[in-house]
Amino acid sequence: MLKKSYSKTGSVCRVTFKYDNEESARSAVLAGEFNGWSLQDTPMKQLKDGSFSVSLSLPAGQTYLFRYVLDGGVWVNDTEADGYAPNEYGEANSVLVT
Repeated sequence: MLKKSYSKTGSVCRVTFKYDNEESARSAVLAGEFNGWSLQDTPMKQLKDGSFSVSLSLPAGQTYLFRYVLDGGVWVNDTEADGYAPNEYGEANSVLVT
């Protein structure tokens, strides 16, 4: 799930990424174009209900590809992403439009 809120000037979008975690993963990381697809830079916090969440401030008016990485190696998409785009691995990436 993606929740967006914009700054008063409209130049920055605060995005909260939330993954429901139906797989009961022990850890989750947000990887995408905004962090060089890093598996370390954007760890997600596990909430009491077992889901994972993290918030980022990103420039508005941009499009980013991203995925969640569970337990260090299972790549999954956001079921409520703004869209999906094929990747070089024969799968799809989630799309975020700020």
